[in-house]
Amino acid sequence: MAGLVRKGLETLKSKETRDYLMSTHFWGPIANWGIPIAAIADTRKDAKFISGKMTFALTMYSIVFMRFAWKVQPRNLLLFSCHFTNVCAQVTQGVRFVKYEYGDKKVSEADSVVVNKGG
Repeated sequence: MAGLVRKGLETLKSKETRDYLMSTHFWGPIANWGIPIAAIADTRKDAKFISGKMTFALTMYSIVFMRFAWKVQPRNLLLFSCHFTNVCAQVTQGVRFVKYEYGDKKVSEADSVVVNKGG
């Protein structure tokens, strides 16, 4: 166990690790993680607040940057994982939006009409 800790500390002290931690290759994706974190947090909110256009735009944005992160040399897997997570979160939001706009809302409106006629 002590050898593993020692090896980990040596890796952290290496010039390559310091250079990576001080680069935009690291800090760009770290800053970008705010987008998928916000999208994941928004999955707990009511679907009536979802913007279909913005959800679509953010999905396309992340698909483009996933490709960029894969093609850039050296590959930026941290950026790729950030945008992959965002695509998953945005698709989830998109499904919720479609269900609300074209499914649940219509059923809810029909239920309220029946209730109002009955009263």
